[in-house]
Amino acid sequence: MLASAAPAHAQVRPPAPVQPSVMQIDEKPGYVPSDDESQLDPAFRRQPVYFRSNEPPGTIIIHTDERFLYLVQGNDRALRYGIGVGRDGFQWAGLEHITRKSEWPDWTPPPEMIQRQPYLPRFMAGGPGNPMGAAALYLGKTVYRIHGTNMPNTIGMAVSSGCFRLVNADVADLFQRVPVGTKVIIRQAPSL
Repeated sequence: MLASAAPAHAQVRPPAPVQPSVMQIDEKPGYVPSDDESQLDPAFRRQPVYFRSNEPPGTIIIHTDERFLYLVQGNDRALRYGIGVGRDGFQWAGLEHITRKSEWPDWTPPPEMIQRQPYLPRFMAGGPGNPMGAAALYLGKTVYRIHGTNMPNTIGMAVSSGCFRLVNADVADLFQRVPVGTKVIIRQAPSL
């Protein structure tokens, strides 16, 4: 017979619900996840999906509320990538174009980010421990990017300072598929 974990008269309460999609997660410059930590929730793995759009093939459409980036393929199809998005106060929508691409980019946090998180390095060379990950696609003249991450557990969450993050394998795949000049549509609310 197994012993009970709590006396019969004790009231057992379920744990309080956690909303992981909006929790605060600090950056971890220099951190390199283990293979086990790099496993992505199946819901956020790259996959072809049915996707209706009037946009031409090659257009990137980001649905921040869904936590997905879609690369339009045409014929009502798209490649869907799971992403991490901006946390409360750092969400935005609009139309941009990819103005530059870089593999294993260096990272220089903007002054506003350093003010919020003074422990961050002022510069970090590109590499596996760099928070920018394997590649970056720069959005217009903004400070925002579509980039990789050394924190794959943040995919599907609202944690960034406005950038869109993908696991390194996915950002490397996207990097190979889209040229500079690609149209990027960022949507905050679901399409009707």
